[in-house]
Amino acid sequence: MRRGLLNDRSRRALERSRVVAEYAGDITPGDAWRILSQDSGAVLVDVRSQAEWSFVGVPDLAAVGRKPVLVAWAHFPGMVANESFLPEVQAALTGAGRKPGSPVLFLCRSGARSRSAAIAATAAGLTPAYNIVGGFEGDLDAARHRGLTGGWKASGLPWVQS
Repeated sequence: MRRGLLNDRSRRALERSRVVAEYAGDITPGDAWRILSQDSGAVLVDVRSQAEWSFVGVPDLAAVGRKPVLVAWAHFPGMVANESFLPEVQAALTGAGRKPGSPVLFLCRSGARSRSAAIAATAAGLTPAYNIVGGFEGDLDAARHRGLTGGWKASGLPWVQS
């Protein structure tokens, strides 16, 4: 995790979380889709930036009767920490109809920011919080491109672009 992405409150929450458990764990995009399909209270939180949502796309959850919750972990340009990340997530989860105890699934580009978000959410009591490994775009391939190796898109899961 890059230094400076967490405010003091989030940093303290992160430190507390390590005493209990960091987060519920890593799941694949396919596992995330199964959870969303089977648990009507589960919510997918996409923590990428507005630019990423607009230009790269977002998961299309219409088939499971939902929309992803969009709350940036850091703001573009500069990837400045979102000082109100946790309150925004809490409000968005309530608005999305999350049932207490239902999974919160965090997604970013490649799985790094979403892991940090899952850790912070766990520390704030939003459990169980999972990180979707590979994120939306997955790992870099041999040509240093994303979207073809791992991640939501490469798994063939539905997504849309504006």
